[in-house]
Order: sequence, then structure tokens, then C-alpha cells
Amino acid sequence: METKQYLVIQDHTSEFPEPITFVKGARLTVGEEYEGPEGWENWVFCESPGQKGGWVPEQIIESVTGSVARAREDYTARELNVREGGRLFGGRVLNGWIWCEKLSSKETGWVPLENLQAV
Repeated sequence: METKQYLVIQDHTSEFPEPITFVKGARLTVGEEYEGPEGWENWVFCESPGQKGGWVPEQIIESVTGSVARAREDYTARELNVREGGRLFGGRVLNGWIWCEKLSSKETGWVPLENLQAV
């Protein structure tokens, strides 16, 4: 996967200290679709046994029956706390978010794409 360097143009702080994390094949219970002012589409609230629920991109789950789904790949909803002026490497983009790594600490997580500018 190609990575690009980004400049943080707006702070982002996660509101989810215990993100949902699962492996490919994990059973999930799917709930509501995300509807917010940001315009982020294709996010659904999922629960997995033994942990708190969280937002998951629809592209990485497959429906089994009703509200039961299975993970198509490993996933974590971990968000990266970033401050304006910071520098990141970004790779995979999903539904308005990008998986990033801080240049300074190698810490990884999701950041809203609108908070970044490619350099």
C-alpha cells in the first residue's frame, strides 16, 4: 500500500479509549448506521463478544443473517490523537478516515482525512 506524508491542519482527539478490535472471521452484531453532520458514510456500529462496541466500515464486514455479520479482515477502530502541525504517514483511506503513523513515535491509528493536508 502506498503511503503519503501529511501535515495535521486540525487537532483530533479520540472519544473512544477502548476501541473495538477483531480478527478476520470474527462474529459481529451489527447495529445502527452512522448519521452525523460530517458526511461520513458506510460506518455501522458493531459489537463483538467481550468488548465495547464501536464504529466499523461496512466494506470490511459481510452479512451472515439479520444483524449477524463476519469480519472480512482484521480491524481496530483505534484513533490517533494528533495536534496541528504534526506530521504523519498515511496509507489506507476508508469512508473519510485514513490509517496513519506518527513520524515522531511510530504510534498508529485512524484520523479524519479532513484534518490533514498532503505534503
